[in-house]
Amino acid sequence: MALEFMVCLRKDDAGDISGEDLQLGRLYEVVDKDAGHGMVRIIDESGEDYLYPAVWFDKVILSAAASEQLAKALPHR
Repeated sequence: MALEFMVCLRKDDAGDISGEDLQLGRLYEVVDKDAGHGMVRIIDESGEDYLYPAVWFDKVILSAAASEQLAKALPHR
């Protein structure tokens, strides 16, 4: 199964949503790219998956080989 990643491009104020567990420019694994209401569910710096505004991220396309290697290397897999 190919993994999907998004890069964090911003983390400005979004009300009750905290960007504390995000780093700008960092890649994050996508759990659900269309979680509804303009949100994506990603695994953040805490190691848990949370909802964040989709406009904070952009999709990153990896080769199948790179995605497979990351799937093996990620600690939560």
